[in-house]
Amino acid sequence: MKVRRLLALPLLAAVLTGCGIRATEVPTDFGPAPSRVRCSLAEPDVTTQAARGVPVQVFLLCGSSLVAVDRAMRVTAGAADTERRALVAQGLLDQLAESPSAAEKEAGYTTDVRGGMTVSGPGPDDPDDALRLSTAPGGLTSYALAQVVCTFSDSAAAEGDGSVILGGPGSDPLRRYECTDEVRSRPGSAEPPSSEVADGG
Repeated sequence: MKVRRLLALPLLAAVLTGCGIRATEVPTDFGPAPSRVRCSLAEPDVTTQAARGVPVQVFLLCGSSLVAVDRAMRVTAGAADTERRALVAQGLLDQLAESPSAAEKEAGYTTDVRGGMTVSGPGPDDPDDALRLSTAPGGLTSYALAQVVCTFSDSAAAEGDGSVILGGPGSDPLRRYECTDEVRSRPGSAEPPSSEVADGG
């Protein structure tokens, strides 16, 4: 039986050689194989993520699009709805401003949201689900605004209808912003659609 197997090896080699596939004599150099698919991350370690806090998603830039990335953050329990919404929004904003991890950078992720920005809950005459940024939304780059709107509107910081009410500090006018497919695919040229919000809703 062993002899038959050994005899079969030269025969197999001859069959493979006769398939018409010949080694090329032209040198080819396509560079090293990419170590990670662009805009694709390995599945996060659920145990590690749970230890760091509540799993959330934030939208980072990759190429010319917005892509949702899994993160984790601490959320204070027992807060009232409006207070909790503002706390969640601040945590998400901090995540957006954080420099992408080594793995995220390797996969091509970046962020246009700058650190130091804060978010608070509604003012006295604002609707309950309004959020006020320390920088007026109109003062953000189109990329940063798209990141903030899409991250907030898809989280516990908003009402869950795919939109979020944002304004700047003080009595800056409020607007309801939406995160659309077009915004996610072209954040640099397609600003989030928005509409005016009257006082109190």
